[in-house]
Amino acid sequence: MSVIKHTLIVSFFSILGNIHAWAQSANKDSISVSENDSIQKSTDSSKKGLSFGPLPVVAFDANKGFQYGALLNIYDFGDGSYYPNVRQQWYIEASAYTKGSQQYVISYDSKHIIPQIRVSAAACLLVEKMLDFYGFNGYQSYYDTDNNDAFYLMERIVPYFKTDLIGNIIKDKVYWEAGYHLKWFGIDALDKDNYNDSKSESECFYSKTLYEKYQDWGIISEDEADGGWSSALRLGLIYDTRDFEPAPTKGIWAEAHAIVAPKLLGTTKSYYQYSATFRHYLPLNKDRLVFAYRLAYQGTIGNYAPFYVLPYYTYVGPGYDRDGFGGYRTVRGVLRNRVQGLDVAFLNTELRWKFFRTRVWKQDIYLASNLFLDGAVTTRDYNLSYHGADNISLTSDYHLYVDKSKNDRPHFSAGTGLRIGINENFIIAIDYGHAFDKQDGGGALYINTGFLF
Repeated sequence: MSVIKHTLIVSFFSILGNIHAWAQSANKDSISVSENDSIQKSTDSSKKGLSFGPLPVVAFDANKGFQYGALLNIYDFGDGSYYPNVRQQWYIEASAYTKGSQQYVISYDSKHIIPQIRVSAAACLLVEKMLDFYGFNGYQSYYDTDNNDAFYLMERIVPYFKTDLIGNIIKDKVYWEAGYHLKWFGIDALDKDNYNDSKSESECFYSKTLYEKYQDWGIISEDEADGGWSSALRLGLIYDTRDFEPAPTKGIWAEAHAIVAPKLLGTTKSYYQYSATFRHYLPLNKDRLVFAYRLAYQGTIGNYAPFYVLPYYTYVGPGYDRDGFGGYRTVRGVLRNRVQGLDVAFLNTELRWKFFRTRVWKQDIYLASNLFLDGAVTTRDYNLSYHGADNISLTSDYHLYVDKSKNDRPHFSAGTGLRIGINENFIIAIDYGHAFDKQDGGGALYINTGFLF
């Protein structure tokens, strides 16, 4: 725990050291296109021109390890009339995790480049040298807790570009959304030489991984095993009545969108999906005690989608797609990507309590705790039928790790966390979640930013 404690201290004081740059930006994952959206007014004088906020990246994710690197926020306040909101902003990040992941992100967000329309664009390179792969359909895929961890690893590299537009239908309440998302998935088996480097002989792994066995069994076909292009349009609607986007105390935030990725747009394997999310914030004691929950469903139109697009919770707006389902952004405490299928539902329930407020170095600070229950389930199965060679060793191995006679059931986890809020808009997040079933992993710690939703 001493390493974790050191990480928290470094994170906290790094953020305080750059707080003036942070305090002048809207929350990156907010939706509204209004100039007065959810930013508490400041008594400071108006700020003009560009403001730069460099920060070290220090975080922790149980699935990825410690994150380290650097980021730069650039805020444009224009002539000062927008303050404390920004006219436009850029975000640049280069970071890596100790378990082999890397991410390079450049994003842009503006409510003014096109009148009455919010424009969000991003270019990312996401590199995963040890990506979790536990199979499909939840409990239909057996997770052997005694197996070498490398058995459940693969590699993935994803260059990603997107542009999203959001505009008002009913001012500050109902919005339309439209976007174009382009990804290339480069998929490969785990590099065992790299994995075994610097390990003792007893820790080394030389056998086939589950991903390689899925190819032997014909579950993952040869023509999509190495990945491919996804060129997709996203169209949808948003309903948003939150009172304060970084930490809502009341209101509803709901959205639904369709993902259309035909070969006509350049997609390697055509697929069509839809996604719906409902978030509700209920004040129990003004803004001090809030019950919040999120219900989400992501499904496939038709009976097919390439396997490499399944482990994503799709997004429209100033953020970008996140790995799911399982892990920090979706189901805390459950192994990342443990729940994959053609259709997946998940939920988060959270009791949030702001129990302390103070001022430090002229900055408003609050502490909040949260108790949560998360869960996910596959509601429509990916095809796990055996299509491999007629080989008794393969088929017997197949039945060891695949049981199609089971129906998936909910994968639940619960836990608690701490939030450190700085000038209301920026929040250091620490969560610990524990899965109910050992097939979903054990306890998991996450150190990041913001509330989950």
